[in-house]
Amino acid sequence: MDYIINTLGNLVHQTAFFNLTWGNYLMIFVACVFLYLAIKKEYEPLLLVPISFGMLLVNIYPDIMLTIEDAENGVGGLLHYFYLMDEWSILPSLIFLGVGAMTDFGPLIANPKSFLLGAAAQFGIFAAYFGAIALGFGDKAAAAISIIGGADGPTSIFLAGKLGQTNIMGPIAVAAYSYMSLVPIIQPPIMKLFTTEEERKIKMEQLRPVSKLEKILFPIIVTIVVCLILPTTAPLVGMLMLGNLFKESGVVKQLTETASNALMYIVVILLGTSVGATTSAEAFLNWDTLKIVGLGLIAFAFGTAAGVIFGKIMCKVTGGKVNPLIGSAGVSAVPMAARVSQKVGAEADPTNFLLMHAMGPNVAGVIGTAVAAGTFMAIFGVGV
Repeated sequence: MDYIINTLGNLVHQTAFFNLTWGNYLMIFVACVFLYLAIKKEYEPLLLVPISFGMLLVNIYPDIMLTIEDAENGVGGLLHYFYLMDEWSILPSLIFLGVGAMTDFGPLIANPKSFLLGAAAQFGIFAAYFGAIALGFGDKAAAAISIIGGADGPTSIFLAGKLGQTNIMGPIAVAAYSYMSLVPIIQPPIMKLFTTEEERKIKMEQLRPVSKLEKILFPIIVTIVVCLILPTTAPLVGMLMLGNLFKESGVVKQLTETASNALMYIVVILLGTSVGATTSAEAFLNWDTLKIVGLGLIAFAFGTAAGVIFGKIMCKVTGGKVNPLIGSAGVSAVPMAARVSQKVGAEADPTNFLLMHAMGPNVAGVIGTAVAAGTFMAIFGVGV
């Protein structure tokens, strides 16, 4: 009888209930809220479902992120091995390959002025950089945090790893991906604040047709120019443009389909769950994390506002031919930010169609954020 009681007692004490802290329960609640937003509200479920489930797993069973060094048998937790591919910049680079294979750069080629809107939206990155320094973060940590302002999760992870900021990579990645998912909530109030109803109703001229030759040359030329100036951008810009070249060349359909479908979704699963698994209560519930999340929101808001304000300037310069709303798409959240520009414009005038115009600044923002990351790496003397 004692044997049975002891056995049952051991089993009971092996359950998670006896090992979790109040912080773990809080993070489990947050994970459930994220799952609700992803499933019920459909806020970028491809991102939020794996991230929030990784968050759920690590706060129920922390050893799922156990490092190899801390494991008694020399075998780390499952999600730790996924996370190593984040630290080694493998998964962020592969995400860029998939994004390139899925993206049409035609709107950007047809309207090169979109590059300026994409550049303006990067203002949030530098605002967050100085804000992080003011809050006591070191130069490299501030640089890694600031990329959240570009609303680009893969680049945030990439830069944090390259700058050796793996201790704050989790909060940075979760903040970046969370704000990417919440673009439909965060951006519209800012866009409406800085524009008038008349500006939101502006209809833009149809973009000129872009030839196949232009689309093929674009990724090659961008790779040569950008990587010659900033070689440290090669892993991100190079993979982005390689994926796009797959798509536009028309001669490697199998590679295009693999990069944009099977490979892309596998990488999203690995990256999303591993990012979510960095949010254990012990690692996530501290003042530095709260500062990072707050800085990320401020940076994202600044980037959105800067894009819209520059859009207003372009509207004035062109005599009302540019709808300022497309400037908000200059952040790197592709294609969510472009969809939000379309939605807010359609609310002002249901016949307004801004999606393709907004895609120009949107994809320019992806390149701009990668360039910003490469600039920080060059400043700190970090190689690829």
